[in-house]
Amino acid sequence: MKSITVYHYDAFSKEPDKGNPAGVVLNGDELTDVEMQEIAFKVGFNETAFPVKSDVADLRIRFFTPGHEMNLCGHATMATVYALKSKGLLGDKTEISIETNAGILPIKINASVDSEIFITMKQASPQFKEFTGSKEELANSIGLKESDLHADLPILYGSTGTWTLLIPIKQLCAFQKMVPNNKQFPEILKELPKSSVHPFCLETYDSKADMHARHFSSPYSGTIEDAVTGTASGVMGTFYAKYIKNSFIEPLNLIVEQGHEIEKDGRVVVQVSKNSESFDVQITGNAVYVKDFQVLLEN
Repeated sequence: MKSITVYHYDAFSKEPDKGNPAGVVLNGDELTDVEMQEIAFKVGFNETAFPVKSDVADLRIRFFTPGHEMNLCGHATMATVYALKSKGLLGDKTEISIETNAGILPIKINASVDSEIFITMKQASPQFKEFTGSKEELANSIGLKESDLHADLPILYGSTGTWTLLIPIKQLCAFQKMVPNNKQFPEILKELPKSSVHPFCLETYDSKADMHARHFSSPYSGTIEDAVTGTASGVMGTFYAKYIKNSFIEPLNLIVEQGHEIEKDGRVVVQVSKNSESFDVQITGNAVYVKDFQVLLEN
């Protein structure tokens, strides 16, 4: 048996047990793919991250849900970079590049005067695909009625590294009613059956926030709901820039709130700017150390 140390960080929050929990395993180079998956399954968080050596960037990060490997994860990136920086493993670097399965992405690290660390990550170029399925079935699958959906905005799959279905909702009060039936998602999401589901609205609890959201996992990932979602917040910010406020002054800075309904209140700052072909998207957040614990591997 092999004992592995897992560090628990909460991303997009400075308060432990708020934001989004992620596991970080610092000795990823000593582990096989099978061992990484076993650790992620036993940890049970939406994502566990494994920083490893890279031939093309400062480091590579691999992301695993309890069910499978992910191309990219925003909150686990925040947790990993925060862990490496706070433990002195990045020295005095303020800019690094990370290799992910979604490409090589630049990271900026800013330490404030009171030693708070804020991490900004650029995301992959945003993509959108049309949802052509039943709106009624989709609404029902998250415990709502079709009348709860926003009639004037499109329902679209979006990705800045990981596909999610963006569902505009009319009113904030609907979010307390949501009960996801994740197992139904693949038959409704015919275009991208492994996609997660991301309802959002323009009403917020916090007057400083621009958008409110929840994030329901693909049933293949082995989890139900993600507390505060970095990649989905990035593509949701692009949706806002493209379909809600397309005459914005650059860059567009948005604050996304998420996690209230499951007592994990967190914040993601999304910055969107136009380029010649599409949009550039980056997110900024922070993290807080919670604890570390041991996971025993069977092999």
